[in-house]
Amino acid sequence: MIKLSSEERYIRKRKRECYRTNLFYHLLRLFPINKKKIVFTTFEGDGGYCCNPRYLAEELLKKKEKFEIIWLVNNMEKQFPNGIKKVKNTFFNRAYHLTTAKAWVDNSRKAYGTAKRKKQLYIQTWHAALEFKPVGKFRGKLFPRIAYLVSEYDSKLADYVTSNSEWCTKLYPEMLLYNGDIIKTGSPRCDIFINRREETYQYIRERYHMPQDAKIALFAPTFRGGSQKGNRQVFTEESTIDFKRLVNALERKFGGTWFVFLRLHPQLAAQLDQFPLSNGATNMIDVSQADDMNELAAASDVLVTDYSSSAFDVINMYMPVFLYADDLEQYTEERGRLMWDMYSLPFSVAKDNDELVENIAKFDAGEYKKKIDEFSQEHGVLEDGHASERVTGVIEKFLNNY
Repeated sequence: MIKLSSEERYIRKRKRECYRTNLFYHLLRLFPINKKKIVFTTFEGDGGYCCNPRYLAEELLKKKEKFEIIWLVNNMEKQFPNGIKKVKNTFFNRAYHLTTAKAWVDNSRKAYGTAKRKKQLYIQTWHAALEFKPVGKFRGKLFPRIAYLVSEYDSKLADYVTSNSEWCTKLYPEMLLYNGDIIKTGSPRCDIFINRREETYQYIRERYHMPQDAKIALFAPTFRGGSQKGNRQVFTEESTIDFKRLVNALERKFGGTWFVFLRLHPQLAAQLDQFPLSNGATNMIDVSQADDMNELAAASDVLVTDYSSSAFDVINMYMPVFLYADDLEQYTEERGRLMWDMYSLPFSVAKDNDELVENIAKFDAGEYKKKIDEFSQEHGVLEDGHASERVTGVIEKFLNNY
């Protein structure tokens, strides 16, 4: 008798679950499709009202035509605007609403075994466009077999994947294991940077009871996951950034009074009550439980991150980005080689606090803007504030024609 490895046993278990899930979805086809129903999900239900799906929902809510918008969430305390019905993301609720909806919008993978009917639309907006972290086949031997199977399965369901650049359009087949239609629309979540930054800047300061002239440094480290060969894991370690030195450096360089916003990834924030940090300074605010990263970013003045794709988002505002990668070697060993040579990008890179302070002191806004423009042109980046209109146009056309 051949003894199976733990990974092989896990994969067989997941395949059995996939079969049962798929069968249940087919049984639910007894219920008709609601031609006005659209089901949204972010970060497997952990994310709430955020990322690209949020801005597509906002655009749809403006329309004269009324849609039934369902949002699947793991935490029912999440808040949504009028016009959106939140539904607990249980297996039965998810299967029923996905089976009876005309369209799906998601920024992460659907559950393994999910079945889509003919004349249903699935738009995958993904949660990172330009990004540092290797995804899909770019992870090489570090890409778990089960992750490959789930990614491949979800990609076969999708009708469209949105892209914000020629870089994404070219690499998504390998990154997402997707060979269908890729539509270059821009990132809906980046529309806020171009269309509503001023009002968001004011709103966030009011929301967190800050002076209107206060400056914000958004600290947003990336999500780190386990091997995914077995049970999924998330973990975090206390940052080695000296936030007092960071604030002092920002005040010396840019003037004003600075606050630090601490922001965890939604899938990690969903498991923690607060940012796991003890080496803080005054004027530090934990915003990890706020749903939308890009709303916070639109109100910020500087971004400090390690390998988060948010760095590529905020440059559409020419916001200064300071990379702090004190575990680069360990991270690439566990995750795989990064998609970019960090030192070839418009951002400065620091591996310790001394370098971070030095990079802030040497920051040159004119040179930075020039590098961003060159980068955007070279990689065909499209972010003009109209991405949400383009994607919702695809949804409306499908709903009205089928």
